[in-house]
Amino acid sequence: MSADGIDLRLQLTRTSFALDVDLRLPARGISAIFGASGSGKTTLLRTVAGLERCAHGRLDIAGEVWQDSAAGVFVPPHLRPLGYVFQDAALFPHLSVRDNLAFGRRRTGDTTPPDAAAVVALLGIGPLLDRRPDRLSGGEQQRVAIARALLAKPRLLLMDEPLAALDEQRKAEFLPWLERLHDELDIPVLYVSHALPEVARLADHLVLLEQGRVRAEGPLAELLPRLDLPLSHGEEAFVVIAATVGAYDADYALARLDFAGQSLWAPSAPRTPGAAVRVRIQARDVSLALAPHDDSSILNTLPATITALEEQPPGRVLAGLDIGGTAMLARVTKRSSAFLGLTRGKTLQAQIKSVALLD
Repeated sequence: MSADGIDLRLQLTRTSFALDVDLRLPARGISAIFGASGSGKTTLLRTVAGLERCAHGRLDIAGEVWQDSAAGVFVPPHLRPLGYVFQDAALFPHLSVRDNLAFGRRRTGDTTPPDAAAVVALLGIGPLLDRRPDRLSGGEQQRVAIARALLAKPRLLLMDEPLAALDEQRKAEFLPWLERLHDELDIPVLYVSHALPEVARLADHLVLLEQGRVRAEGPLAELLPRLDLPLSHGEEAFVVIAATVGAYDADYALARLDFAGQSLWAPSAPRTPGAAVRVRIQARDVSLALAPHDDSSILNTLPATITALEEQPPGRVLAGLDIGGTAMLARVTKRSSAFLGLTRGKTLQAQIKSVALLD
């Protein structure tokens, strides 16, 4: 294991379930653990935290071994320098926000405690410090829980579906704070979710779990377009593209988004050129044409090559596309596929009807 990543090989057997994972994850950014209910997402986090002990396994966090069954090493949960944020914020109800945060600082036992003011500012909880948890919204409670976890100076942050208990409005309010964490934290985050749009907005790396095993793992942008994975099979199948704001047209409220030698125009509030953005394009919003058209309301038409085709009931075809080295998906009817003569390697035009900025 290099000193700049997470190396985990964990095996846990229960009566009706077995976890068996072998992963090497990045040392920074958000690695999303994604899968259906019962796939082992929370169990994986609990084994990393040491709350469930694996009979066989090794866990190495940036060169620090927390478990090595072969060598008889097992660091107990309370000695692992990690933060754990649950679905329920689990704040002490009798303590103010300030005192809940102080508990996190006391956990470190460090002579150089973390900068509490910086953490409070990062999560925007300054106005909440004198309130008790019952005076906070669900999203505010989760922000306090994250701040408390960070004040313990963790080397790893575990987040188990922190948005699951929030309604849609509270989720929308809370997501920007998670994006801010993504941009500013220098520690790795393992983020459990079963909501793919949430993962698409936050994650850099994706681990797809099925029945306790890793079905696939890798950069998010590489896994979403793969036709051999269930991620691309749903009605809402999409890709995520990392782009840069190239220009902003104030007259039409459109941002030009540049990626891999290509550009897209998207409706947007004013944007600063050079800013990094994430773009989501759904397969159902991409149509195909044999030649470019300049007499259409569709703003974005890009040259594409078909890399893969898969029939999907009822009467539809999902096409994998390569656009200047960037993968994209298009879903068309089986009749349209036959009419256009779609085959692997065919070059055509991808007409992108809708582009969403993820912020």
